[in-house]
Amino acid sequence: MTAIGEQHAGESSARPEQSVAQVTVPAQGRGPASKKPTPRRRGEFSHLTLAGLREYRTTLTDEEGRVSYWRRVIQARLDLVRAFAGGAAPADNLRDVLSGMNVLSSRGALATFVGDVDLPALPNLAELWSRDPRRGDAEHNAALEVELATAEEQLSSYRTILHEQLTAATEDLIARYHDEPSLCLIALPRGERAGV
Repeated sequence: MTAIGEQHAGESSARPEQSVAQVTVPAQGRGPASKKPTPRRRGEFSHLTLAGLREYRTTLTDEEGRVSYWRRVIQARLDLVRAFAGGAAPADNLRDVLSGMNVLSSRGALATFVGDVDLPALPNLAELWSRDPRRGDAEHNAALEVELATAEEQLSSYRTILHEQLTAATEDLIARYHDEPSLCLIALPRGERAGV
């Protein structure tokens, strides 16, 4: 038995022409049609330093995480209210377990970075979360369901704006790195920068 890559005694290392597969790989990513556009700076971030822009992106990411969490919680709460209205047992302990979560937003912090972003109104999550469906009170339960659905829509709209802002800030950051590649080194921890 021969190991891969070994030859039997007397075997030639040359292979016959017909056994060699001719593979043609098309040239991709070449030519003017496939050239990526040069990243461009965005005017709404021109007042921010590189550190300020990176901090803004971090704030957006943190806020998006909170909003996504609360959107999922409100969706689950809406499902529970609908199930309760359909006769299912209430999930009292769920509200107690989750009510200690932070319902505060950092929307104010976002305005300190870019003041002209039009942010939608957000629901009072703490007040909305504390309300329970009532057995036999269809009017109250229907109103609660509508408020929860509205809150979910408001959170979704806010989340969309956060994603748009995060995309815009990322584009500006990429353009800055493109214009001045040495700025990329700032993102490295100090010890790694010293070795460069």
